[in-house]
Amino acid sequence: MLTDLLSDLPTWALLGVGLGVVASVVVAAVFYFGERLFPTTEPSTHDHHVDGSLRRHAEIRSYLNAIGERVVENVDLAGYTVAFYLPQRDVAVTFDPRVFFGLEDASTFVVLCEDEMPAGQLGRRLPFDVEEPERSRRRPTVDASITNAFQKLGLEAGASQDEVRNAYRSQVKEVHPDRGGTEAEFKKLREAYTTAKEYSD
Repeated sequence: MLTDLLSDLPTWALLGVGLGVVASVVVAAVFYFGERLFPTTEPSTHDHHVDGSLRRHAEIRSYLNAIGERVVENVDLAGYTVAFYLPQRDVAVTFDPRVFFGLEDASTFVVLCEDEMPAGQLGRRLPFDVEEPERSRRRPTVDASITNAFQKLGLEAGASQDEVRNAYRSQVKEVHPDRGGTEAEFKKLREAYTTAKEYSD
């Protein structure tokens, strides 16, 4: 029965099916032996992973130093270890809710910091007035690509959003492909506009 069915098929169909099967086997063999000869290893993300708790501790430590508080780290209080202790104020800072609730009845004031709480928010939770540290008011340095974007629009770096938009609108009339310009010129102007708009005042 199978032989009758195969004999009824045209030769080109049998040849196509046969070549397809052979090609599939060859490709599978290439992948099989390729994996055996050149095994893939997963890149280690642990080497480049920044531990969030270490980063958080560093931010809190930096903040407490910036506000001028003397800090002792990893102090045992009533059987619990707190991340930071301010001995002159008798204030403990912890990231662990169990420690926070365990020290609830202690004479020490305990502050619980959530894992993603910005360090600057700690000052609002402390039981004393905190003079916030000065933040740098300097403008970030402007790299060459940003300066070039403003120059392409004929503006000084740091121009206002309105100036950037008006400069773009006047120049796009000249370089747009529908108005006789080229795609390359239009693309450069569009990129300059996008960059300048992002860094405008």
